[in-house]
Amino acid sequence: MDRTFFIIGSILAGLAVILGAFGAHGLKNLVTPELIDTWEKAVRYQMYHALATLLLAWAITHWPEGATLWNLGGWLFLAGTVLFSGSLYLLVLSGIKWLGAITPLGGVAFGLGWLCMLIAAWRA
Repeated sequence: MDRTFFIIGSILAGLAVILGAFGAHGLKNLVTPELIDTWEKAVRYQMYHALATLLLAWAITHWPEGATLWNLGGWLFLAGTVLFSGSLYLLVLSGIKWLGAITPLGGVAFGLGWLCMLIAAWRA
């Protein structure tokens, strides 16, 4: 799983760079400054959790006895990115406001992912 999470983290980080550039240059004249801020928040949280996923991949190799919690944390980071950042990207691109109601579910997934990392590290 360490390789899987390293690949996932790398993909998410690369996409965050691309989406950040798109937001800074491609959206500048298309949406309001408030929506640009929303886009940037989505990119920022995606990058934070991409890096956390890379760190998690490293942790799995060093503390394999916590593999179940590390793995759960990694999948929660991925789910959080899709729900949190994905819903914000779609909100900005579509203008559909109810998508913002999905965003907190991603935040919960992020929080649970960090909790899994904490417990796995504590037990290691």
